[in-house]
Amino acid sequence: MSVDENIAGISNVLLYAAMAAYLFAMTAYAADLAESGKVVKARRGEPAARRAGGQRGASAGSAGSAGGRVAAPPAPPVRVPRGRRRAAAVGTSLFVLATLFHLGSVVARGLSVHRVPWGNMFEFALTGTLVVSLAYLVVVLRAHLGAPGAGRDARYLGVFVAGPVLATLGIALRTFYVEAAQLVPALDSYWLVIHVFVAILASALSTVGFSATVLQLVQEKRERSRAAGRVPGGAFMDALPSSVELERTAFRLYAVGFVMWTFTLIAGAVWAQVAWNRYWGWDSKEVWTFVIWVVYAAYLHARATRGWDGRRAAWLACAAFACILFNYLVVNIFFPGLHSYAGV
Repeated sequence: MSVDENIAGISNVLLYAAMAAYLFAMTAYAADLAESGKVVKARRGEPAARRAGGQRGASAGSAGSAGGRVAAPPAPPVRVPRGRRRAAAVGTSLFVLATLFHLGSVVARGLSVHRVPWGNMFEFALTGTLVVSLAYLVVVLRAHLGAPGAGRDARYLGVFVAGPVLATLGIALRTFYVEAAQLVPALDSYWLVIHVFVAILASALSTVGFSATVLQLVQEKRERSRAAGRVPGGAFMDALPSSVELERTAFRLYAVGFVMWTFTLIAGAVWAQVAWNRYWGWDSKEVWTFVIWVVYAAYLHARATRGWDGRRAAWLACAAFACILFNYLVVNIFFPGLHSYAGV
């Protein structure tokens, strides 16, 4: 079938509109974080002042036995009421608008070429970031409806989702963009729908999990500072879950993503047998997909059976995500192989 250039042009226009909306959403979310930090700081200021006054009186009477210094207990988290978060509401509305534009761009791209729109690196990034955005909106909706196990208001994560999505789309447009076209013969198979779609889901879950892991590392550092009697910066982080909760969330995402990575690896081998008459040929992309699987397997093994948690497990998860980035941004471009035309 021929390519419909008009619909392909509409897809590009919708993509630019989505990127603009993501940018405004990220700005609104950033403003919400700044405002939330001020609210948390103000709410802690007065009680802290009263505690400091009481501690000065107590330390004056017990200086001989306590050395004249009393460490303040760690301050409990302070939550900002939903009604005070107008910028977050604006950011979420813009994010929904951006996701609708994004979805329209993906659908239009598929209609223009009469196939699923993930036949190359650009289309892989386009569809993968859409899955990340949809996953974030599902989390926000579950928290808003008070679903069991949904946790607290998830809109604080908005800037950490809109930013990477916008950056990925920008890189894809700048580096990987190709005109809408039909598939090369090796990709013209029903395995494209199965293998690549599962790879997109696995990459999206790994991306969201990586965001949670980064927040976990930041939160854990702040918790150590507070336990040492210091006042950590970034008061808005107190509205996020604790480092333990963030680690559990990331672990669940990685566990589901690992199952999908396993299926991706197996389905890729089956597809290779259909397309090239061999299950495994040590192609660079095949090797690095296996490397990703091994590192995530090591993370899950260390976390579940060796008792690794906290920073050690988090850094191993970061190494696994670095392998995904290397696979996508380096192997696809600089390593010759049978997969050099595609994003998976």
